[in-house]
Amino acid sequence: MDTIVAPAHEADDRTLVLDRHLAAPRAALWRCWTDPALLPRWFTPAPWQTVSAEFDLRPGGSSLIVMRSPEGEDFPNRGVYLAVEPGCRLVFTDAFTEAWLPSERPFFVAEVTFEDQGDGTRYRAVARHWTAEARAEHEAMGFHEGWGAAADQLEALAKTL
Repeated sequence: MDTIVAPAHEADDRTLVLDRHLAAPRAALWRCWTDPALLPRWFTPAPWQTVSAEFDLRPGGSSLIVMRSPEGEDFPNRGVYLAVEPGCRLVFTDAFTEAWLPSERPFFVAEVTFEDQGDGTRYRAVARHWTAEARAEHEAMGFHEGWGAAADQLEALAKTL
């Protein structure tokens, strides 16, 4: 569960990074990220929930992940995959919703990578925001705590597969 500081080229005013060693196999972590039946089981830290996930897992394919607040309000998150390297790397953005339709408010591009490391996997989630203000907003929303808790849940689920 070590968290590693971002390399200098990623330590800018628009990037947030979560970099950890997870004690789970890379293939299982990949499956948790790419199986719409598994993603709701780990993606959001309590008391939030992920209530549904739909993927067209290919570059240009769309995704829809619906998160529910503790008050019962649903938040649909639409996006498009920019890169899909099976077992290794996912890149996605909310700048487009589907079929390259621009979103109302582009927020970030995320890159998630998985690399065999010792008895587990080096797991990196890099969030590159359109503006420094969007990065600050994401950090204030609890990027490190939220994505960190989700990574703990991801690791726990992946260990059971």
